[in-house]
Formats: sequence, structure tokens, C-alpha cells
Amino acid sequence: MDTYVCLVCNYEYDPATGDSDGGIDPGTKFEDIPEDWVCPVCGATKSNFEKKK
Repeated sequence: MDTYVCLVCNYEYDPATGDSDGGIDPGTKFEDIPEDWVCPVCGATKSNFEKKK
């Protein structure tokens, strides 16, 4: 599964760990995260993330 990076603060969403504080279970692909999810560090929207190269 791909890792995605926040373009605002460089937080990396790793699907292997998910985002427990945001209610995202480990193993959840970025594409499957709800559209209203926000970066747990800076609050940026999901549209501010891009796939890590």
C-alpha cells in the first residue's frame, strides 16, 4: 500500500499504522479514508496529500 504525504506539514500517512486518533484503522488504504478526514498534525484536508514517490 502507498504512503501519502501532507503537502502542508510533511506528515506521512502510513496505511500499515493508520490514524488511531482520527478513527482510521491500521490497514486502511488512503483511498478508503473518508473525504472529511484531516491531517492529524496540521488539520489539512485530504486533498492536500500526494502519493510519496
